[in-house]
Amino acid sequence: MTKEELHIALSSGRISKPQVDVLVDQLGKEPDLAPLLFEEVLKEDKEGTFNAAWTFDHLMRKKLEYLLPFFETFANGLSQLKTESCIRPLAHVCEMVCEAYFRKKDPVFVQNISDDQLEKILTCCFDWLISPMNMAPKVFSMTSLYYLGLKFPWVHPELKQILEDTYGSGTTGYKNRAKKTLDKLAKLGI
Repeated sequence: MTKEELHIALSSGRISKPQVDVLVDQLGKEPDLAPLLFEEVLKEDKEGTFNAAWTFDHLMRKKLEYLLPFFETFANGLSQLKTESCIRPLAHVCEMVCEAYFRKKDPVFVQNISDDQLEKILTCCFDWLISPMNMAPKVFSMTSLYYLGLKFPWVHPELKQILEDTYGSGTTGYKNRAKKTLDKLAKLGI
């Protein structure tokens, strides 16, 4: 698949889940297209569409390591996102990265992601958590922030305060994740 073919596949109207699956299978065989797909995410965010973001999330679910060669670009690009339709899948990718780095301690991620890059994710996750958007990006962000707080200790008290302040106004899913996160923080003595 060429860059042009990728662009056409993503910009030919709303794509279905089966179409995403076919595209992800193709992209899974061509790791060099992953950074081009992320470029499409950034373009689509400005246009208010999200085919690329949805596809990117699904590709990362299968091949998260494809992110590493352009991780700096990814980390820098997060703060540019404005539309919830793009933020949600990218917040999920951040959660997957944090789980690979902190929970699984995957050496490929630990050795190739800098503290500076983690701080860029941290900043965006806090922004998404306190912003007036839907709950899914917030849920992904709180999990990422929990993990990031294992490296940056100041994060946990801030996260706890935000979750306590917003718990009552959250959806059922938000409350469930917030409770689990608060319980984990309590086990750490926070």
